[in-house]
Amino acid sequence: MTQSRTLIHIPIVHSEADMGSLSDNVRQAYIRQKGLQAWEKSRAVIKQFWADIDAAVSALHVDFHRMRIYQDGLPVCAFEARIARDLAESPAGGVNYQILARLMDLGANLEGTEDLRLMLKEREMLKTGASDPKRAANAASFETESVMNKLLDERDCFIARRIDETLQPGEIGLLFLGALHNATAKLPTTIEVVSLEEFVSGN
Repeated sequence: MTQSRTLIHIPIVHSEADMGSLSDNVRQAYIRQKGLQAWEKSRAVIKQFWADIDAAVSALHVDFHRMRIYQDGLPVCAFEARIARDLAESPAGGVNYQILARLMDLGANLEGTEDLRLMLKEREMLKTGASDPKRAANAASFETESVMNKLLDERDCFIARRIDETLQPGEIGLLFLGALHNATAKLPTTIEVVSLEEFVSGN
């Protein structure tokens, strides 16, 4: 009898730390549009969001040696674990990477999740758009909505293939993925996708 493959999907909202060098540009653009008070309120909401995720993940009762972790923004390379641990110890990493490091300490396997080429392409587009709102609003510019959507779709296709190739029968996957992504819809039906809440309540 074939063992099932389960993927726990955690839609995430990126903290200011996750944005790295883009954080200042994003902050300024947000404040221009919605004001400083709205920005500060959004940071407080995101901080509580990550505290809730941290508590729920810490309460999981699973064999962590049979878990694979997939992380938004973590490229396939030869040193994924080192990247995660370095960020976990740095203010630039935020709670997200602290959770990854703790799961690895428990025996979970961290997988490279994204295509670095696509990530760098998107980062450059976001950087340009955040620093130059007029150019970003220009439909004739490179940073058009259709181009961004196509790039996001390409990233999602890569993520789904990566999960399908690495998640083995009888294993549990844990996917931390930005809420705008749709990678789970591209997975084969042989992978059961559940929310963190569904998984906890069913075990």
